[in-house]
Amino acid sequence: MPTREEIAYFGAGPAPLPTPILEAGAASFLNHQNSGLSLAEISHRSSTANNVLADAKASLAKLMSIPDNYEILFCHGGGTGGFASVVHNLVPVWVEKRRKKAVEELGEGKEAEVVERVKRDIKELLSVDYLVTGSWSLKASQEAANLLEPLGCRKVNVALDARKANGGKFGKIPDEGTWTLSGVLEHDGVPGAAFVYFCDNETVDGVEFQKLPESLLRDGRVSVADMSSNFLSREVDVSKYGVIFGGAQKNIGITDITIVIVRKDLLNGQASPSFLHSVGIWSPPSILHFPTLAKNDSLYNTLPIFSVHIAAMVLESLLKKHGPLNTGSQAKESAEKAALIYDFLDAHPDVFTVCPDKSVRSRMNLCFRIRDEATEKKFLEGAEQRGLLGLKGHRSVGGIRLSNYNAVRLEQVQKVRTWLEEFVKTL
Repeated sequence: MPTREEIAYFGAGPAPLPTPILEAGAASFLNHQNSGLSLAEISHRSSTANNVLADAKASLAKLMSIPDNYEILFCHGGGTGGFASVVHNLVPVWVEKRRKKAVEELGEGKEAEVVERVKRDIKELLSVDYLVTGSWSLKASQEAANLLEPLGCRKVNVALDARKANGGKFGKIPDEGTWTLSGVLEHDGVPGAAFVYFCDNETVDGVEFQKLPESLLRDGRVSVADMSSNFLSREVDVSKYGVIFGGAQKNIGITDITIVIVRKDLLNGQASPSFLHSVGIWSPPSILHFPTLAKNDSLYNTLPIFSVHIAAMVLESLLKKHGPLNTGSQAKESAEKAALIYDFLDAHPDVFTVCPDKSVRSRMNLCFRIRDEATEKKFLEGAEQRGLLGLKGHRSVGGIRLSNYNAVRLEQVQKVRTWLEEFVKTL
């Protein structure tokens, strides 16, 4: 039976965790801080649970230098739940802006006229923008289309479908000048789109935005970034985003929790449920309603405190090892590990093909092909014999995928590099 030290795991998620954190977590799962109770047994409203949650928030805020005008939420649903929650929360913000504009133009006490004006605006003007650069952003756009379909007409504007620039496959991000983002409404200066969604790192396709696109910083756009698979791997200027969200099970902890960082004006700027209903818009479900979660300190319903505890320990360990992300230490380590693999693959183009274009290669999910499926199978078999696990590509695209998350150590990536060198000599 192999030990943890003999195994290097590169699965795309759930991802590996540092052994000391797993050991501490195991102790807390059985008897947290010698209380005689498992952390999985205690009330989520207890002082112990509140302390765990407070520690996690404080460490995350320090790591990411999160400004005071942002709220940190711990939620359910994973990244997929985030696809729905951003629609449920940000469309009502857009509706409220239209309601205020209608009141300004029509005057107070004209409730019926205001309702009709906003109904017209929803029908003619409402849109949500999506940058589709891989499998997950495609799923996000499809979820939005499904949720908004009852409103009639096409409300989802796919401002970028990267497949069109790459022979029908994901792997490139075309120049921003080719994107068809919704513009500002000329007659009143309000953005036409309720938000712009993009997936910062595509886990399946190995495509990563190298920086926040400049076009998303203009015209008052509300940028929504799904950072599920590159959370905490590099510095992020949180002040440039409306919402950042992601599942915890790759760079932060284990499954069961989703982290949302949301600008507070978006919490306070939603139309009331009664007004939303009057214009034919649903009011957000409580479990996905950001203002409700914020008001209740993420404890509106039973939060998996044990999962938060694991995340809190990961966050604290990252602070101790690297300091805040703006020091660049974590980003440097991530890039160094990725370069170990990419440099060798590029040096042997007759054997390996890196799937995405060099300009958008992911540091977190390194996707490549080896000649043919038979050769790939041979490579994977040899990798498993050497304790290198989780290297098989996603079932939808095949190939090889090395997930290079924060907990993957440099020496583990070096083992893959060594196996690549050995493998080439066998061909």
